[in-house]
Amino acid sequence: MAIAKDEYLPLFETKEAKGRVAYRLFAVSMLLAICMVVVYRVKHVPTGEGTQGRWVWIGIFVAELWFSLSWFIQQSLRWNPVYRYTFKDRLSHRYEKELPGVDIFICTADPQVEPPIMVINTVLSMMAYDYPPEKLSVYLSDDGGSELMFYAMLEAARFSKHWLPFCKQFKVEPPSPAAYFSGQSHPLHPDMAKHYSSIKTLYKEMENRIKIVTEVGRAPEEIRMEHKGFLEWDTVSSPRDHQTILEILIDGKDSNAVDMEGQPLPTLVYMAREKRPQYHHYFKAGAMNALIRVSSKISNSPIILNVDCDMYSNNLDSVRDALCFFMDEKKSHKIAFVQYPQSFNNITKNDLYGNYLRVNYEVEFFGMDGCGGTLYIGTGCFHRRDILCGRKYTEGYKRDWKIENDRIAGESLIAFVERVKGLADCTYDENTQWGKEMGIMYGCPVEDVITGLRIHCRGWKSVYFNPAKASFVGVAPMTLDQGLVQHKRWSEGHLQLFLSRNCPFWQGHGMINIGHQLAYVYHDLWATYGPPAVYYMVIPPLFLLKGIPLFPKISSPWLLPFAYLIIANSTYSLAEYLCCGGSLQSWWNDKRIWIYRRATSYLFGTVETMLKVSGFTKSAFVITAKVVDEDVMKRYEQEIMEFGTNSPMLSVLTTIALLNLFCMFGAITRFFLHPCTDDFETWSLQILLCTLVVAINLPIYQGLFFRKDNGRIPSSILSKSIVLVVIAFMLPIY
Repeated sequence: MAIAKDEYLPLFETKEAKGRVAYRLFAVSMLLAICMVVVYRVKHVPTGEGTQGRWVWIGIFVAELWFSLSWFIQQSLRWNPVYRYTFKDRLSHRYEKELPGVDIFICTADPQVEPPIMVINTVLSMMAYDYPPEKLSVYLSDDGGSELMFYAMLEAARFSKHWLPFCKQFKVEPPSPAAYFSGQSHPLHPDMAKHYSSIKTLYKEMENRIKIVTEVGRAPEEIRMEHKGFLEWDTVSSPRDHQTILEILIDGKDSNAVDMEGQPLPTLVYMAREKRPQYHHYFKAGAMNALIRVSSKISNSPIILNVDCDMYSNNLDSVRDALCFFMDEKKSHKIAFVQYPQSFNNITKNDLYGNYLRVNYEVEFFGMDGCGGTLYIGTGCFHRRDILCGRKYTEGYKRDWKIENDRIAGESLIAFVERVKGLADCTYDENTQWGKEMGIMYGCPVEDVITGLRIHCRGWKSVYFNPAKASFVGVAPMTLDQGLVQHKRWSEGHLQLFLSRNCPFWQGHGMINIGHQLAYVYHDLWATYGPPAVYYMVIPPLFLLKGIPLFPKISSPWLLPFAYLIIANSTYSLAEYLCCGGSLQSWWNDKRIWIYRRATSYLFGTVETMLKVSGFTKSAFVITAKVVDEDVMKRYEQEIMEFGTNSPMLSVLTTIALLNLFCMFGAITRFFLHPCTDDFETWSLQILLCTLVVAINLPIYQGLFFRKDNGRIPSSILSKSIVLVVIAFMLPIY
């Protein structure tokens, strides 16, 4: 529908953040304080005490330089934040009859850690969007090749005939049955009561059937006889060795594919791409590329949404919001993808494990949007199909929203599916541009970030949109170990990206502005913030007992820049966190968990990346478990930190905690036995640092000495940590 120039009203608007001048003045003051600390370190290098104190001093200086560099790079994410707002009513008024098709990709990989009942709740929520159902197609990629997942999808297809009209009639949100029924104790109004009760009963019956089949490990024989799709598993050797399994469970082009009200249903497709042991399958990137190719023949929608299997839709308007950015007549021609934030339905009151990533999603992503476009984070993202497949930006680009697919008139569904299966073969990518210039990029654990960077380097922009009502809601890690492993994988992947030919400085040179490059680099260098943090938590307390000062006296004017950095940074951080909707306790938890991540996830990520770059190890993909037992869940809800595993990362945390505790008590004992007024002046900052580390590690001391539940720290870790602390005290440097 053409719009006259004088009648043009935008489908979205962009607003700059308030307070930018004040923040920039604050940033300048921080920079001046950092420069003064650098001058102090250079002017006061120890010279008369042998080499030990001098080298430790230089080590502290290097750590502080790296912290300063990370702070400087981080400013690219705060310098020019922008906020986006959409006008869905204008979209409907102009384009309701011309809305484009949308293909929704959901990826799952293991039915043991990603339960089928959770996956189909995500599927059903995506099918329930407030959007013409004939223009929606939902695809599930099952990289676990599981008969159990296929059975659950069949159940979801049947249940959707009841669930979708219920959602449409009563505007149900969230449209995930599990989330809706668990959060809704009674119907919202009397007209809903009868329908609510019957739909809930149907869902519980389906849920029970899926759980029974999951426990048994095989679909009932009568169901296997009823649907030919189960015959595929008669020839499956293992989840890593099987042919392509492709089933169109609901054919949106079939006039008989209707719900209980006679309205059309969205297309629903199950796919388990071919896997063979001798061929690399490229993990999620390979699954996504197979989905892109297969969907191009079935529905070929110009817009693609991809979500993780645990991220159900929480907002019926998400598709229309995204289309406001893609269909604006004047401002949409450069927008390649629209990224939504992740939200979680199981965050505790004070966000025990810092899973919300509040500052990232509420501050930094807006800043990256202002640089030229936010990251593609691999879930909750709407793409233009042609751009995702490698199209470069050209002036005058205009997308034709008409849908063309490869379905031949009169061709049977069986024949069509057989013809399309070849696009999911394990050899299809060989000697092609798939994974190189087309689709999702291969070669790195953070394939989504590389893909987004490549898109930006081809001249496109992206948009970060964070609506008031969360659009996608998932499950956050509920144990400390799960969260640390997840961040280790992310930081490791980002560092591999930085050290590869895909480095933003190399790949983005001349393609994206320097601020945008720095925004990418800040995330890519996450892992490198680990070693200096560990150094800072280990060396100052050791040298507190040794009697070698590493900071200025409290009466020295050189204390001022240190004091300003500590107070100003902490005050700003707290104010920023509170403005984002957090609390004082959740801010403290967030600070604690970031220190834990730096001491473990980032440290291990750095080491493993170096081993991989050197060729000693190979990349692997670890799936974060989405389920925990009842005891763990109970402790999580009570905000009791879950340890319970004998992991190397927990050993590092425990060792650092014990080291600082012993050093603090040792210093206090020494000061009481040999009181001296000069001691407080000389050691104040080192004592403060040691005390802060002890305060942050209070949950670890509780897990070591006071807790008796299964979530406590194993005694074997305590023994190892004590040995490591003793070794630290005996090192020549000490």
